[in-house]
Amino acid sequence: MRAVKRRLTFHFLIQYFTIALLLSVIVVGLVILLFWFIANEDMKRSFPAGALSSLATEINIVDGEATISKGWNEELKKQEMWFQIINEDGNEIASSNTPANVPKSYSFNELLKIDEENRFRDYHVYTEIDTFSFPDPYYYLLGYKDPSYEHLIALMNKYSQYGEIESSHIENVNNELLKEDETLHIVDANGEIIQKFGSMLEIQEYKPLEILSRRIDQGMYPTKISVISDEKSNFTWVLHSKNKLTKEYSNPTFFRNLLIAFIVVAIIVLVITISIAVWHGFRYGRPIVIFTSWLGRMEQGQYQEVLTERERKRIFRKSGKVRTRYRLYQEVFQAFYSMAERLSSAEKERKRLDQTREEWMTGISHDLRTPLSTVQGYGHLLESEKYEWSRLEIKDMGKVIREKGEYMLELVEDFSLAFQLKNNALEVSKEEVNINIFLRDIVSKYKEDRTLMGVNLSLVEEVDHVQLTISRKWFERIFDNLIMNAIKHNPTSTIITLIIKRGKNPDSIAIKIKDNGVGMEEEMKEKLFDRYYRGTNTEEKVDGAGLGMSIAKEIVKLHNGDIHVSSRVGEGTVITLTFPMPVESE
Repeated sequence: MRAVKRRLTFHFLIQYFTIALLLSVIVVGLVILLFWFIANEDMKRSFPAGALSSLATEINIVDGEATISKGWNEELKKQEMWFQIINEDGNEIASSNTPANVPKSYSFNELLKIDEENRFRDYHVYTEIDTFSFPDPYYYLLGYKDPSYEHLIALMNKYSQYGEIESSHIENVNNELLKEDETLHIVDANGEIIQKFGSMLEIQEYKPLEILSRRIDQGMYPTKISVISDEKSNFTWVLHSKNKLTKEYSNPTFFRNLLIAFIVVAIIVLVITISIAVWHGFRYGRPIVIFTSWLGRMEQGQYQEVLTERERKRIFRKSGKVRTRYRLYQEVFQAFYSMAERLSSAEKERKRLDQTREEWMTGISHDLRTPLSTVQGYGHLLESEKYEWSRLEIKDMGKVIREKGEYMLELVEDFSLAFQLKNNALEVSKEEVNINIFLRDIVSKYKEDRTLMGVNLSLVEEVDHVQLTISRKWFERIFDNLIMNAIKHNPTSTIITLIIKRGKNPDSIAIKIKDNGVGMEEEMKEKLFDRYYRGTNTEEKVDGAGLGMSIAKEIVKLHNGDIHVSSRVGEGTVITLTFPMPVESE
């Protein structure tokens, strides 16, 4: 699962980095848009002032040199304006669209006069000083010809009489102004219009700041004004002409435009957020739906059907590779398949064990019923007063009852031992034992057992002085179970041989229990070490609960060993026990 963790971490890091980058781009775009709105509003209010401010901001002066962009050169030419940058010595360092009569160097007095009058020769001039370049300040000039101002001067020189126009000139003035679509107002000191000429405007009087506002924010009004004051009469001549310096001004205010911009950006961010949310829903929701469907099928016991055919086509390509959108969970799908296989195997094993357990319960019930019936029968006979029993008959009955009781006790002990081994609850005390001597004693025990007359059992020692760390009690139980199994399931003439030899691994020892009996079929070999399995190759009834071989295998495992069986029908059986040999004695 480390691969999944790394992939998820990397995936979400990339994803959140992308989102952060996207949001940063949006924020930067919004800031740029804000500055663009501010600059645009400045140019709407007064194109010359706004253009000069933008130029002063955009142009970067390095080592006394500056470059004006091609866009600004074209825009200034279009607006019939010129632009200069003057250094502290009064010399030009950069310019655009400069007329021939504009000098490349200015004197001290010329610059002061330009700054005071905002005029130079025939040009109206806007100025701005760059204080951020300290200690080397620069002076920016943006100029253009103002025909309306020149026209106003000409009108004053031609028709002014004590600050007013005489009645004899009214018709001439009107004709001249109408021809140029201009309006002339002569205003007194209180802002009242005392004379009107030319085109009619809906202006009755001028408030104290109105003329200043119209001069500064030219783009906010449909007409451009030129103003000259007559100091003798204290009258002011105001000439209205078409505003050609800026694009037509739109009514919405700057803040309204800014609000619209914020709303547009907010909508864009909202759309992007919703898109990401929907994408996340499909990206991470579909696998969860598939997982839920699989869990639902698992709840119903359908362990083998991990994915439906439709889900499989959705997740995997024809080549068998996981599709890109599901690749993040490919280990999860593999884990699901592994889990499904395990659950399916566990379910099959459970059913098999249930069937085996039922068979065993049937067998153990039958095995216990037979000796119990015998014990119960003899008990009724002894209890009855109808018969007189001799001493020898009572002794024989007691012997049968004892043997049947011992048999039942063995069944119960085998069942208890199998349960302890299964749950790792068996207490084992080990010691170092000479296996050669140990197996000699076991062989002698069976040879001396008169109840097993005719058993041909022998020991072959290919290796001497083998030392193993074992539990004597439980190690003896291994060979008791294996030898008795060979005795029970083979004819009395069968030869049984125990062989001690080196294992395939030099650091191991092998002990074989070999017989030349009837052998086993494949099915019996596969189930030989299963709990409760009882198999026989003889037609005789064989007692037992089917736990002996299973118990032997579990005890071998307790000693870190391995058990293997090979057999052929009619040729006999070989059971091989292999144990690690930590110490080899001389």
